[in-house]
Amino acid sequence: MALAKAETTSSQEIGVYPIHEKSKKLYMSFMYVTFISLLIGGLMGLLQTLVRSGKLTLPWGIGYYQILTVHGVILALVMTTFFIIGFQFSLMEKSVGMSDKQRKFGWLSFWVMLIGTIMAATMILLGKASVLYTFYAPLKAHPVFYIGLALVIIGSWIAAFTNFHQISVWKKKHPGEKTPLPAFMVAINMIMWFIATLGVATAVLVQFIPWSLGYASTINVLLSRTLFWYFGHPLVYFWLLPAYMTWYVIIPKIIGGRIFSDALARMSFVLLLFFSIPVGFHHQLTEPGIHPTWKFIQVALTMMVVIPTLMTAFSMFATFEITGRKKGGKGVFGWMKKLPWGDVRFLAPFLGMIGFIPGGAGGIINASHQLNMVVHNTIWVTGHFHLTVATVVLLTFFGVTYWLVPHLTGRKLTPQLNKLGIIQSVIWSVGMLIMSTAMHIQGLKGGPRRSEFSEYGGTAQAQEWIGYQMAQAVGGTILFIAILLMLYIFVKLAFFAPKGVTEYPLAQEEPDAEPTPAWFENWKMWIGITVALILFAYSIPVFDMIQYSPPGSPPFSWPIGN
Repeated sequence: MALAKAETTSSQEIGVYPIHEKSKKLYMSFMYVTFISLLIGGLMGLLQTLVRSGKLTLPWGIGYYQILTVHGVILALVMTTFFIIGFQFSLMEKSVGMSDKQRKFGWLSFWVMLIGTIMAATMILLGKASVLYTFYAPLKAHPVFYIGLALVIIGSWIAAFTNFHQISVWKKKHPGEKTPLPAFMVAINMIMWFIATLGVATAVLVQFIPWSLGYASTINVLLSRTLFWYFGHPLVYFWLLPAYMTWYVIIPKIIGGRIFSDALARMSFVLLLFFSIPVGFHHQLTEPGIHPTWKFIQVALTMMVVIPTLMTAFSMFATFEITGRKKGGKGVFGWMKKLPWGDVRFLAPFLGMIGFIPGGAGGIINASHQLNMVVHNTIWVTGHFHLTVATVVLLTFFGVTYWLVPHLTGRKLTPQLNKLGIIQSVIWSVGMLIMSTAMHIQGLKGGPRRSEFSEYGGTAQAQEWIGYQMAQAVGGTILFIAILLMLYIFVKLAFFAPKGVTEYPLAQEEPDAEPTPAWFENWKMWIGITVALILFAYSIPVFDMIQYSPPGSPPFSWPIGN
């Protein structure tokens, strides 16, 4: 009976709601913050690589760890979060609609996040929060920095519950129908985000803010780091799942195809919900105070993420092949010639997909207990981070920008801007290939992460790193050129491109696809399994950290004495 009910709605159209003009202003506000953040964070990244090459000394008393903190916080936390929430709001409105009241909460989310961002960024720029984006204790920042981060999280929660309310309203109007695939994906991502951010919110509100204000003299360092990585690893999937949304429901439409399997897409997202959160210990494999048994369990859970990743790869290349063959592609690989390689809306995300191959392989190495001992706290990890986030995620987000911004501004992606976009995508890929490869090799040679240029007293091992740091500066320079080109394209699409109508490209499912089982709508079951896995993986270790913790640490500020 459940399957029969689902089958009657399997041909339901996706994206039947128009985006209101008032909503377009809201979503573009998120985009403006995104690209301003890209410029600021990208400039800080360029300065980092130049300092690490030994060819640049920062002027005016600016500290290396100050720009390193700006780079991490602005790009990894601010830019990604603003883009994702703006993009997901647009997906939700196209899929299930948005009321005026919901739109007001969308604006509330934006302003709370923006105020928090300004507060945190101000403290970093004043040199009062040079604690990197992980803000590891016992390094202490100014209380305003932590309060700003808390506001960013609270703003994102407002967005999450607005999304949940949108689905609830839609379900009441469409009883018995499956949630449209884009809305289902957004809901999974925001459920994961809300559960994950409970960890960092607890650390900030209960530990860091009282400690930074002087109400607590010490802090439980191990607990604070554990709460951060409880959030820090699912943060990666919070970035990645909107890229998956694009691959599953946008790219098929752009290439003239259809969604390969609605059910497979939903299952991959459900599995990512299960296995994205209870895995933070694989970032703490060298951390004392955590029993090896719990580290092993979380490493095993980490490896489970490979399953939905491979499901996604299978689904995407099945979509590419089916579409290519329908367009006349012959032979084993003839279908590849029929894909729209000259369309930047496809090429940029595809280059991101290719970057996911070495990025995913590196992730398996990082999560393996024995191999992690070789690369832990080396710049290999930074290279991996730039392959996954700065390649897979950002190239996909750039691909979205080429159609989302003109759709919101009532303009067109001209052939000239499309060509510039292709050039930008290639430049970005080349720059990232050079920089990330140099980081990986230097990491295997023992080069540390988070450190500025040093010859370490002229030791022979440190001399081996300098050439790779020079290569990173070359790659970073190329990447900054790509950033400037992307910003030029964004400004053109937002303000100067010719007026016109740009489609919001949401694909429909293959007409002969298997019906989606109705049990995918059992949200209580998915959330219940997720919570059970988290309690299994974290409850006993966290209890031990609280019950048997060593004496806490007093605060330290950077530079020492601040």
